[in-house]
Amino acid sequence: MGGFSFWHILLFALLVLLLFGGNRFSAMMGDVAKGLKNFKAGMADDDEEQRRRYEQQQRDQSRLGSPNHPIDVTAHPRSADPVAPPPPPPPAQDPRV
Repeated sequence: MGGFSFWHILLFALLVLLLFGGNRFSAMMGDVAKGLKNFKAGMADDDEEQRRRYEQQQRDQSRLGSPNHPIDVTAHPRSADPVAPPPPPPPAQDPRV
């Protein structure tokens, strides 16, 4: 009642070979192999794309400044002042002059 023994697997393989035939079975295995190869190539392309994106981000960060340096967030002395009132209007000229 355990797993499959060697004889069970051999009998199953022989049954599959008889049902599908040698030529048809090898064609199916060839298609499976092509599918696996295409899958691996697709995964490699994704890895390549992720690597290019990472390198581009690194270049952008090096142009903008290193993220390892702290950013100065202290308030500028003028920005801490309240808004200055508008300047007084110029003196009105006397119309008699």
